[in-house]
Amino acid sequence: MNYPDWSERQRHTSVTVDGHDVEFAYYEAGADRDGPPVVLLHGIPTWSYLWRDAAPALGEHRHVFAPNLPGYGNSERGEGFDRSVRAATAALADFLASATAHRTVDLVGHDIGGAVALRYAAARPDAVGRLVLSNAACFDSWPVEVINDLGAPGVTAGWTDEELDDRLEYLFVDGAYDEADPSWVAGMKSPWTVRGGRTDLARAAVATNTNHTTEIAYGDITADLLCLWGAEDGLQPVENAQRLVSETAGDGRVVRLDEAAHWVTHDRPDAYRDSLLDFLA
Repeated sequence: MNYPDWSERQRHTSVTVDGHDVEFAYYEAGADRDGPPVVLLHGIPTWSYLWRDAAPALGEHRHVFAPNLPGYGNSERGEGFDRSVRAATAALADFLASATAHRTVDLVGHDIGGAVALRYAAARPDAVGRLVLSNAACFDSWPVEVINDLGAPGVTAGWTDEELDDRLEYLFVDGAYDEADPSWVAGMKSPWTVRGGRTDLARAAVATNTNHTTEIAYGDITADLLCLWGAEDGLQPVENAQRLVSETAGDGRVVRLDEAAHWVTHDRPDAYRDSLLDFLA
């Protein structure tokens, strides 16, 4: 699915972030499926289009939501609300309270979407049945230098359109294991290249906060855990996956996807999708 079609498929609602009503966009599939939904959570600087291969296939078996976190993609951007992992977790809880009547959900998180999933699962252990983490921000592993640089005061504001495009190109191409699919790269870049995008990117970057993962009570997480990890990631190494399995309380295992780096859903789409289906469907 291309990114204009993905955007066209999205629905909109509102969530509360620290007392602010914020527009919240999400992709939905398999709404007629029985059982608790699966929620797919992206990271920075991506958006729900990250799940273009996994979400439609999973929707053939399960009810699926793939939201854009506040400040990302087609969700509300601009100023006036927090984009941090803490705030995104509160927004997710508010969304799920109205989006589903099921008491439990299964969560899949990549990058800081994994951090959101971890915070949600630690605070609500009875509300998460299964948890999938992929190259997730956790413990004290983030923010990485390239994201810190994006949030430095005045940096993105001084870029030309060409400089912004070059930096985004670097982020997505360099984070891939091999040659990046140009259509995927274009889709990932698209929300940040519209008017105001560079400022929104800086706002998202500056909201990253190591405290929001170091303070998690990992031992309170009881969900069955699959760490589905791109093994060649230099940003969130696979050793973090082993630590997550050892420090959480549910049954856990690590599946290493070789020839995959940070953008594991892009690098190994078929293997990623199949492993996800095996665990969740």
